[in-house]
Amino acid sequence: MIAPRLKVLFCGINPGLYSAAVGHHFARPGNRFWPALHAAGFTPRRLHPSEKEALLQSGYGLTNLVSRATASADELAPAEFVRGKKRLEAKAHRYRPRIVAFLGMGAYRHAFGDAAAPLGEQPRRLAGARVWVLPSPSGLNANYQLGALVALLRELKRQA
Repeated sequence: MIAPRLKVLFCGINPGLYSAAVGHHFARPGNRFWPALHAAGFTPRRLHPSEKEALLQSGYGLTNLVSRATASADELAPAEFVRGKKRLEAKAHRYRPRIVAFLGMGAYRHAFGDAAAPLGEQPRRLAGARVWVLPSPSGLNANYQLGALVALLRELKRQA
C-alpha cells in the first residue's frame, strides 16, 4: 500500500508463497517485520499483516521490488531485480516518499548494481528519496537476529 509523501516506503524483495496466498505483506508467521516494526517504535502495538491501512495512516507504506511470488528470493532472476528497480523508481517519482527502505541487502545490491552496499543509509537517492538498506526480516534470514533488525529500524525511525 502506497500513498503520497510517506515518511518511509518499505520495499520487500518479493512476496513469499504464503504472503501471496493471503494477500498481505510479510504475512508468514515466522517473518519478523511486524514485531520488529513495533519494537522499533513505528507502531503503537504489533500490527497484524492485514492491518496495512493502519500502517499507511501512520505515514508508512509497503511495496515489493519484484511482484512474482516465490518460495525463496533465490528463485528470482537478476533481470527481475533490474525491472523491479525501474518500477520502484516510477513509484518513488509518483508518490515522493521521504525514504525508501529496502528489506533485503542482496536484492538491493542486484537491483542497483552495487555489490558493496552496506546496511544503513546509502549515498544514492531514488527520485529524491533517501535510500536505506536493511536486512530481510524473513525467517529464512537467520544471519540477523531480531534485536539487530530492531536496532537498525530504530535508527531509520530516528532519521525519518
